[in-house]
This record gives sequence, C-alpha cells and structure tokens, in this order.
Amino acid sequence: MVAFVLGGSQSMKTAWIEDMLSTIPQIAFLVSLLIIRRTRPGPARPFGNHRAAGVGHLVSSVALTVVGGSLAFEAVSGLLSAEHPVVGTVYLFGNTIWLGWLMMGVMAAIAVPPVLLGHAKLKLAPVLNDKLLYSDAKMNKADWQTNVASVVGVAGIGFGLWWFDAAAALVISVGITKDGIQNLRSATLDLMDRRATTHDNAKPSPVISTMTDAVEALPWVREAACRVRDLGRMLHVEMFVVPDASLLSVEQTEEIVETCRAVAWTVEDVVVMPVSRLPEALVPAADGR
Repeated sequence: MVAFVLGGSQSMKTAWIEDMLSTIPQIAFLVSLLIIRRTRPGPARPFGNHRAAGVGHLVSSVALTVVGGSLAFEAVSGLLSAEHPVVGTVYLFGNTIWLGWLMMGVMAAIAVPPVLLGHAKLKLAPVLNDKLLYSDAKMNKADWQTNVASVVGVAGIGFGLWWFDAAAALVISVGITKDGIQNLRSATLDLMDRRATTHDNAKPSPVISTMTDAVEALPWVREAACRVRDLGRMLHVEMFVVPDASLLSVEQTEEIVETCRAVAWTVEDVVVMPVSRLPEALVPAADGR
C-alpha cells in the first residue's frame, strides 16, 4: 500500500523501507524455528542448533543498523542540499486529488495492526524466552511513531514547509538505527557467551539464582554456583557443587541434574562439576555483579 503512494516524499520512502526491514526479524524468527526443530543434538552438533535464534537476531540487527544509518545520511543530505520534494496529483474515481491525502490516509490505516501485533508478541516473548521475538515486538510496537512522522512530513509539504519531509525521514531513520544498534549489542554479547539474561536483557536470568538455591537446598550440598550460557531459547548450565562429603555418588549427581531441569523448561543441558571450593569468577562481588 505504501509503495503505491510514495510520490516524491522522502519520509514516505523511509517509512516504506522501514516496513520492509521489519519483516527481517519475523523471517529470521520463523527460519530459526524450522532449523532448531529439524536438527536434533548429535555428534556433529552436540548442542543442537539453538544458536540459530541468536544468528537470526544478529543478522536482523546488522541489517537495521546499516540501512538505518544509510537512510539517516540521505535525510541529512536532503536537508543540507535543500531538496524540495514534489507531491503531485492523482486521478481517482473521476476526481483529481492531491496525492498527499492518499499518503496520509494509507499511513494512518496501516498504523494499527503492527501495534496490536507488537503487544501480542510482547506477551509471548518472555514465555518463549525469545530475544529475537522481543526485538521484533518492540519494532512493531514503535511502528506508529514511523507512521506519525511520515504523516507530519507529508503534511509539511502540503503547507509549503519542504524541510518537514526530510526532518521526518531523519526521525524515522534515527529510530531504525537506534533499534539496530541496541539489538546488535545484545546479539553480539549473547553469541560471546555472556551470562544468560532475561528476554529483554534487563537483568540476569532468574533461572540462575532459583536453580542455585534449589541445588544448595539438597542435603548433601554445602555450596553451589553455576555458569549459564544462553543458546537462544534454551540454556546450557554448568553447575559447580561443593559437597558435604568428599565424593558425590552417581545418584546424587543425577538428582542435581534433575533438580536443575525442574526449575524451568529452558534448562536443557546440565553439567555437574564437584569441586572443593567454588571458582572465584562465580562468587558474587560486594556490588552484586
């Protein structure tokens, strides 16, 4: 719909590109689901293909960052060169009307569905522990801002304020770039095996503390700490245990594994390591880090 009413508006062109870009996270999410479901852990891929979600997150964030930066450059160039956009007329239903009315009407009409989809995805993202879906939801939820900016830009052209259009395009492109940089940082840190975080990267995953407390509650465990990798939707856990006795039996070790898995469905692989004292890197500092 947007492609048919672009005209000479730079803000409309930027909004159109933003709409197309917003499909990249959605496609990456669906493709990663197929890859994960069809590839089971085996000798060649002992951890399965759960990282496909992280790769999809990285690919979509790179695309957003690069294209958003390019669009911002074009918008600034348009402002500096004082390019006056031209929005003509169109013959419709026996009448000649200004194309700007169609532009604003289309942008207003398509503003609602992405917002509704964004809210729906925001509810599912924490349930699925999916950061890619969360970033896609945030983009959908903010789509109305893109639509409002493009409407303001086109209205500015109608009032003879040519710079409104380029300014609106700059606002939209800055938003795209900001989303891209935030998601790029998150995806890169996850692929570098930082501590597992919540779906919105706001804090450490609550699974870490809950799982550690559950293991320490076992009668034969004196202390416990864990290293948790985020493999996408699933978590890989290395649980370090200081036993009360000098040795852990096979049965006790297996119960520790089952205790960890019972905490959350996202806990898939659990490795138990008996130690005489916890690794220094896993002992919380005074500031809680």
